[in-house]
Amino acid sequence: MTRPQHAPRPTLDLDAVRTHLRDAHARRVSTALWTAIADVPVLITEIDRLRTLLALARGQYANLLAAARATLAADQDGENDPLGYLRDEVDANGQLPHRYAPGSRPVDGGR
Repeated sequence: MTRPQHAPRPTLDLDAVRTHLRDAHARRVSTALWTAIADVPVLITEIDRLRTLLALARGQYANLLAAARATLAADQDGENDPLGYLRDEVDANGQLPHRYAPGSRPVDGGR
């Protein structure tokens, strides 16, 4: 299964939040203040969403780095298929090109 690879888009309108805050600061009337305060739960939700995405990205990075290190060590140890570690991790992220999928190895060994 392939995951879409794009930057996550914000789930809120940051320009509107900035406008509400500036308006509340400039006008200092209750309606403007309450409008700005109403943005807080939305901002907290966005922070939580981005924190979750960051944790996922960090985990994927750590796994890819570990696979790269294992690949380098396997190559130095003379293993038969040192790229297997990296291939498995890339496949786990749904990004392995079809030509590298198990069972579809090129006749010339991919070189």
